[in-house]
Amino acid sequence: MPRQTRSELDFFNAAAELWDADPEIGYLARLFTQTSLPYKEPKGNLAAWRRVNGHTQLVVQPGVIFGPDGEPISLGFPYGSIPRLVLTWVCTEAVKTQQPELVLGASLTEFMRKVGLIKDHELPTGGKRGNGTRAKQQMERLFRANITVEYTGDENRQLGVQMRVASGHDLWWKPRVGEDQPALMESKVRLSPEFFEQIMESPVPVDMQALRLLRESPMRLDIYTWLTYRMSRLKRPTTVPWAALKGQFGSELADTKQGNYQFKRDFKKRLAEVTTVYREANVDVTDSGLVLQPSLTHIPKSRDFRALGA
Repeated sequence: MPRQTRSELDFFNAAAELWDADPEIGYLARLFTQTSLPYKEPKGNLAAWRRVNGHTQLVVQPGVIFGPDGEPISLGFPYGSIPRLVLTWVCTEAVKTQQPELVLGASLTEFMRKVGLIKDHELPTGGKRGNGTRAKQQMERLFRANITVEYTGDENRQLGVQMRVASGHDLWWKPRVGEDQPALMESKVRLSPEFFEQIMESPVPVDMQALRLLRESPMRLDIYTWLTYRMSRLKRPTTVPWAALKGQFGSELADTKQGNYQFKRDFKKRLAEVTTVYREANVDVTDSGLVLQPSLTHIPKSRDFRALGA
């Protein structure tokens, strides 16, 4: 067995602390447990990006602003861990409050702590690569992107929905990050009716502490939320083929021998990290794909809606 590195030991110890801890219950719209956003900035000047899971297809189109010269400028695609954590926080608040209008907070620092992007004692960092700068950029991309979900299982029927995460937002972040002073007005976002319906229709319970631990890899976040959803519905052993897993979790990689090998290697590594946190997930990696066995849900069903009305 290979010797563990310091970072691997730190991760294991952090995961072990969660095993017997009470879960911090959050929620995610079922749509984003089945499909997901890009892991990295898509290459090229793409007009749209898509992710496929079986008969479900998610298409994302970036929002557009106009520059001083009147020419349209693409805001770019939301990608990585930040929009995933923001989505989970947004869904959780919508389930708790049963309202589409959410208060994000009086400062960027406050919101980033709520979402789990920084720890309580930390402040956002500025500059081009600062976490505060990236958080503001990814939130704008997420709130202004156009999302289309299509279901393609019946060739005689066209079924889909077009939506934005937000139908309106009012953000009053201080222009200088790295400070904890609140703005004069709280920042708010109003969820679109279509997305609010997606959340309330069937929210999937997740452990926010687990998400914060897994946040360094967007693939880990996706595998965790997907397994959490699948195990809540699984009644019999099911094999998910590698081709289907690659379509859902690795569509940016080429459909070649090398691309397939790289995907399997990355997926196995991230899956092992996820199941270190979600120990109850009974899964087996085989040559055919991933075998899912009926398992305990990560959030006990008896505690599913404890957060309602909190």
